[in-house]
Amino acid sequence: MATRVADSDSYRHLWTAPELDRMFDERQRLQRWLDILVALARAQASLGIIPAAAADLIMANADARLLDVKRIAAHARHTSHSTLGFIREVQRILPDAAREYVYYGATVQDITDTWFGLVLRDVGDIVTRELYHLEGLLIDLATAHRNTVMVGRTHGQPGAPITFGFKVATWADEVRRHLDRLHEGGARWAVGQLGGAVGVLGFYGDLGLDLRRRFCAEIGLGDPGISWLTSRDRIAEFAHVLAMVCASLARFGGEVYELARPEIGELHETAPTGTVSSITMPHKQNPERSEHLDTLSRLVRAHTGVLIEGMNQQHERDGRGWKAEWVSLPEVCELTVTSLVLAQRLLAGLRVDAAAMARNVAASGDDLRSEQILAGLSAVQGNHAAQAMMAEVVESGAARSLGLVAAVAERGGFGLSQVEGWSARQPMGAARAMVDLVVEHARGARASAPSRTGPPQGGLPSWT
Repeated sequence: MATRVADSDSYRHLWTAPELDRMFDERQRLQRWLDILVALARAQASLGIIPAAAADLIMANADARLLDVKRIAAHARHTSHSTLGFIREVQRILPDAAREYVYYGATVQDITDTWFGLVLRDVGDIVTRELYHLEGLLIDLATAHRNTVMVGRTHGQPGAPITFGFKVATWADEVRRHLDRLHEGGARWAVGQLGGAVGVLGFYGDLGLDLRRRFCAEIGLGDPGISWLTSRDRIAEFAHVLAMVCASLARFGGEVYELARPEIGELHETAPTGTVSSITMPHKQNPERSEHLDTLSRLVRAHTGVLIEGMNQQHERDGRGWKAEWVSLPEVCELTVTSLVLAQRLLAGLRVDAAAMARNVAASGDDLRSEQILAGLSAVQGNHAAQAMMAEVVESGAARSLGLVAAVAERGGFGLSQVEGWSARQPMGAARAMVDLVVEHARGARASAPSRTGPPQGGLPSWT
């Protein structure tokens, strides 16, 4: 029986991604732990620490399907030790000649932290892949609407014209920076752990450093250089990058959420057939996807807070923050990938109402030209004097009764045609040029990173 909403058959599609479910499934986790033990045994055999025959037997029998998970759980409850049940069960499935050589000189964190290194590597690759595909959608959207004029808003109020392509290009540029962060941090995060009791590899004597290098190479991770039993900054940093990714997605979703309001009506989500937004108000179509991106981001930020708390550890081993990672790191990973797939679906089905954007620009009248009028007036009077005069025009109510152009002309003694000339100047400045710069940069970066072009994660059920 599911005790968490995220495990419920009815709701798990809102919080989890099948690819991550498989990664964090208990038997899959046990298989990865077995893979780590195989890598350790092979590295030890290469240095003569254990017999090569024993390493071969460990590798031949490292199959999680042979493990009795209930027996492991019962042993864990009985001993209050996090991995002793696993160790005993691994010994049970091994031939006699190998039983004393599995987990040889290793500790819990050598296995679980190396697994974390694999998680950071693999989840980083998945997040990179999904961001790459999201960036592609954003580039196409920004290009398509490079010239689609809309109201630019500051503090929630109409300010000056922009293009929708300019807005979307800021999203694409943000995604590109996240891709850069993941690329730059990958080698720092994806490392193994082999430290032994207190991190100094005392069990292995003079062979410790060579063994760790070989072990990390066997499992496909970097050598950390020094044990990181209580140095949890790698996990905290990785989680914070994912939290930033989700915060960006929440920002994008928040724009859709706001601009989908009927009184604005500039963007609309495409709801799958059969979607019901309200059983009591049938006319509604709620922005479910954009809204949920904010929910997911809140949860990721909360779990990320737990992980940065984990950096505050004592001495050479401390189970408090470390064990909290076992709960929060998988949640951060699951929620982030779920967010990325959801954001792709949102953008792929986004409907842009260019006519509504144009109507909203027209409805704002001269107000959206205030910056151009200020620029023209500043050239005549000086910037600060022009600002003061326009403030007087607005505060007096003249701008509302006469229109901003006529009010400025009357207040300053200018000809109406002169002020109209100022207001007719290009109101969007370099908006289109900046769209072009972002798109050009993104396309250049994508051309040099073909490894990021793999198929997007497609296993999530359709959104309802």
